[in-house]
This record gives sequence, C-alpha cells and structure tokens, in this order.
Amino acid sequence: MIEIVVDDLSGADTQALIALHLGAMQANSPPGHVFALGPAGLGRPDVTFWTARIGGRVAGMAALRHLGPHQGELKSMRTHPDHLRRGVAAALLDHIVAEARARFYRRLSLETGSGPAFDPALALYRRRGFVEGDAFGDYVKSDFNQFLHLAL
Repeated sequence: MIEIVVDDLSGADTQALIALHLGAMQANSPPGHVFALGPAGLGRPDVTFWTARIGGRVAGMAALRHLGPHQGELKSMRTHPDHLRRGVAAALLDHIVAEARARFYRRLSLETGSGPAFDPALALYRRRGFVEGDAFGDYVKSDFNQFLHLAL
C-alpha cells in the first residue's frame, strides 16, 4: 500500500532521493536547463512536498508550488529506482491533482525536459490529461524544455 505524506525534508531517505533526482536532472539536461528544486527550494513556504512510502520506506516524491490564486506547478516528481512501475508516480500525481483542485486552482502546470529520460514521465502526464502549451512563470521556451498544463 502506498502512503502519501507531507514530508519535512529532514529524513536521510528523503534527502537521498532528492539528491538522486537532482543528479539525474543534471545528467540528462543541457547546462542551464535544470530547474529542479533542491532541499532549500522544496522547503519554501510556497511549496508543499510529499513523499510516497511503501512499508515506511520512501518510494517517491513530488511537490506542488503555488504560483497564484488559480495556478499551481508540479515540481520534483521522482520514483525511487526500487519502486519503478508499481504505481508510485501515478499515485503521487493523482494526489497532487486532487490537492490542486482542493485549492481551487484552475490550472496545474509543469516544466520538463526532452529525450528518453523524460519519456516515461511525459507519457504519464499525457495519460492524465496534461497537454502541451506555452511557457509560464519565469520559464523561457527552448528546444529542450517542454511545458504541459492540465485544466482543472
């Protein structure tokens, strides 16, 4: 069973998954195109950070950043390698979409990269109704990044 909890970022297992995520983003993105948040960014007041746990162990993570009264941004979605293809990412995404609706957001947006490392996440987002769209917030469109939006 997957349990999703607000996480205070203090646990070693949480810190390790964040580090793994940041390393993967650096390895699979051109210089200057990594917008993933580290612990300081994930701990900001405008960000809510969750971990998914299976048997008490961190199985995944995701965050929701408040962009304004009607929009949120999905950030730092990652499944731990030991828990791939077990529904962790889908459960986290469903949880965040539900939270965005509870906050009365009209749109949930995300920025991600291109290439094989990003394809599984992009497939999940598209299956859940996200569609490609324009850059938002402070992002600038490039040949590498993609912007997806879900109307709520």
